[in-house]
Amino acid sequence: MTVVAVVCATMLAATGVLCLVRIVRGPTMLDRTVAADVFVAACLSAVGVEAAISGHTDTAPVLLALALVGFLGSVSISRFAARDIDAPREDR
Repeated sequence: MTVVAVVCATMLAATGVLCLVRIVRGPTMLDRTVAADVFVAACLSAVGVEAAISGHTDTAPVLLALALVGFLGSVSISRFAARDIDAPREDR
């Protein structure tokens, strides 16, 4: 079981680092949004792996709250981006 935990932790750490690089270097806001969504999913996975390894059921509310924050963040940024795209430009 410890080999599986080490492999999962390594893969999730690599995912987190790559997502943070994309968040910093992303050329557009939507690239940063997708990277932030993947980062939240990696954090959810890390908490889930920790809960599975240690046998804790106390982390279920943490998983639910983190999933809700990720979803609401994605929806709010996509609504903001859609409003920005639909806005008429004066330079046309």
